[in-house]
Amino acid sequence: MNFDYSPKTQDLLARVKAFMDEHVYPNEHRFEAEVAEGDRWQPTQVMEEMKAKAKAAGLWNLFLPEFEEGAGLTNLEYAPLCEQMGRVLWAPEIFNCSAPDTGNMEVLARYGTQEQKDTWLTPLLKGEIRSAFAMTEPAVASSDATNIQSSIVRDGDEYVINGRKWWTSGANDPRCKVFIFMGKSDPDNESRHRQQSMILVPADAEGITIMRHLPVFGFDDAPHGHAEVDFKDVRVPASNMLLGEGRGFEIAQGRLGPGRIHHCMRLIGLTERALEKMCHRLATRTAFGKPVARQSVWYERVAESRILIDQARLLTLKAADMMDKVGNKAAAQEIAMIKVMAPNMACQVIDWAIQAHGGGGMTTDFGLAQAYSWARVLRLADGPDEVHRQSIAKMEFGRQMAPA
Repeated sequence: MNFDYSPKTQDLLARVKAFMDEHVYPNEHRFEAEVAEGDRWQPTQVMEEMKAKAKAAGLWNLFLPEFEEGAGLTNLEYAPLCEQMGRVLWAPEIFNCSAPDTGNMEVLARYGTQEQKDTWLTPLLKGEIRSAFAMTEPAVASSDATNIQSSIVRDGDEYVINGRKWWTSGANDPRCKVFIFMGKSDPDNESRHRQQSMILVPADAEGITIMRHLPVFGFDDAPHGHAEVDFKDVRVPASNMLLGEGRGFEIAQGRLGPGRIHHCMRLIGLTERALEKMCHRLATRTAFGKPVARQSVWYERVAESRILIDQARLLTLKAADMMDKVGNKAAAQEIAMIKVMAPNMACQVIDWAIQAHGGGGMTTDFGLAQAYSWARVLRLADGPDEVHRQSIAKMEFGRQMAPA
């Protein structure tokens, strides 16, 4: 394995770092202030200003491989760029590299018809609209996606959609114009993995109701946020079906692999910044007659943090390299491993950073409480730890028990 960054990646990484230094870090407080003013769910002016600058600088759609609209980067090449963006929770949007839009754009690029691409992918790539992914349901254990009960029923030239979804990130955003909706189109199919389909649902379709926003440990993540959404007899054209009936699970697996690794990349950046804040705080505070940094327990925690972050980064780079070389399916175990390891690593390191800041760590002053909340969410989002561990174990037994 050779994880040396290509000259193209080194150039882009230097440009992303410079952009973060010049535009993002100095505007963190301005972004927070604009969100706090007036309607929290309206886009902020500072975000739109930075997006225009990023687009002009050629730092746009860096995530999208293989397609002419993107930068043509492999997963391995994109990893350090994604990590840099992840150092600020909302920064990926500046580069049009934020979830769930990245996953939705990849779905449309890979599986969409030309009409679907023209209608939804093109404005998403331009950053003119945003999107949401409606999969998880409050009434069932959605860690097993075959439990999903929402229905997609053919009626002539239309499909009729019914169901209640939640944790539909971005649905509160007025720029959200389309949902990718997963539901059952063939509930009696003998294959549990052929019962589901995915379909494009315009956000302004009649019958859609945003029930409420869902806070995460008290944070509403405005103006993006997460929502519970009700779909009641929503009608869309039959041409909105993605790939074909019964292909929903296939699309989900193609979507979630890159989505999972992007989350891990961003988390590594977020955790690196937490470690930086931890070290600075420890070095500038005195307790019991000496700097807090010289208390033995903090040497141990800082060292362990460095080890944990680098372990997570190396395993993530390995997974990215395998995805590039042998495909997402062959890299399934590595993807599952990083999806377990990275959020748990982040929770531990950010927790120590909070502890190092004392009471200040629990406020919004240092951004650590919200960082922890996001890391904790990712132990559930895109599949909970338990499901990924089960998959890892099954694959390991298969490998160990295979004939020599």
